[in-house]
Formats: sequence, C-alpha cells, structure tokens
Amino acid sequence: MRNQYKREKRKTDKKTRPRSVPKGQFVAPRTAEEYFSKSEHFQDKWNRVTHVISKMRDDRVSLQQASREFALAPRTVIRWSRSALRKRANGQYAAKASDRLLRVLVIPKSEGLREIAVPDSRQASQVGAYWGAVQKYLETGDSSGLRKFKRKHITDANGTRIPLLTDLSEVDRLGSAGVLSFESLYAKAA
Repeated sequence: MRNQYKREKRKTDKKTRPRSVPKGQFVAPRTAEEYFSKSEHFQDKWNRVTHVISKMRDDRVSLQQASREFALAPRTVIRWSRSALRKRANGQYAAKASDRLLRVLVIPKSEGLREIAVPDSRQASQVGAYWGAVQKYLETGDSSGLRKFKRKHITDANGTRIPLLTDLSEVDRLGSAGVLSFESLYAKAA
C-alpha cells in the first residue's frame, strides 16, 4: 500500500514541477508561460531563431544566409532549434517540412490585438494566411479570403481553441482604428 501511494504521489508531482535543465544546456520554451518568464533578450533571440527556420523553409535559403539576415550565428540556430533541422548528406542543414517550435503571434479580436503562443509551424502558417486575408480585405475590399476562415480556429500551445475574427464590420472597425497592420503579426499587443 505504501509503495502504491509513493508511485501515485510521484505521478502527480511531475505535473506541477517545472522542467529541470542541465547546466549549460538549452531547452526551448513549450508554453507561453515559459516564453514570457524569460528575459526580453531571450524572447528577441528566440523570435529571430524561429524566423530563420521559417525563412529556410519558405524561401529555400541556406542556414548561413537566413542566419545572416536575422543577425544570428548559424551554430546558435542549430543549438536552439535542432529539432526543426535535418542534416543533408552534404553536411548542410535544411529546415524540416514542419516543426514544433513555439511562436508567439498576434491575432485580432473584437477588443483589439491578442498575443497567442502557437505550438508549431502549421498553426503559425495558418495565422499568417489569416493575416494575409485580413490585409487583402482591408486594401481591396475583397472578403473571399476571410470567408475561408469563417468558423475556423487556432489551437494555442495550451490546447485552447481560439476562433478567428471574420466579422467584416469588426475587421473594418479595427482597420479604421489603425489597429490592424501586417507588422502587427509579430508585434507585441499593447
């Protein structure tokens, strides 16, 4: 009976204990809480690392070119995002088709902008496509892109489903207030 109690106690303790990190080893943030508990310097560097991976994947550029563009050393990108990279036969690194790196993005809500932490590149791509549809609507009045996102949602890093704003009157209101701009995608919500 006593051993069973200890096993159950250990199981419950694991849920509440923070991850232990060996000294000198980097562990990527997995939740918004972990991300925001870090310094601004760390957050900036983490955002640039995820940008490098996205640039490598989308534009098919080398690790060196993408790292240079975001002012990072290639070895820093490798160390911080090894799970998102694969090493080719020629020794060069390439971005995998998708990754599980946390990204903190901004989406519009009826109250204004809201920061959300998305758990992978696929959710981040969906947010990017949504922002493209919002910008197209605001610039041209063509709402066909936004209609594709009607009743769609984004799942954040905590598993919460966040519906996307597709109400045209709300988008118009936020756009005329100057809240919506493409630069808002990676900006901090005020």
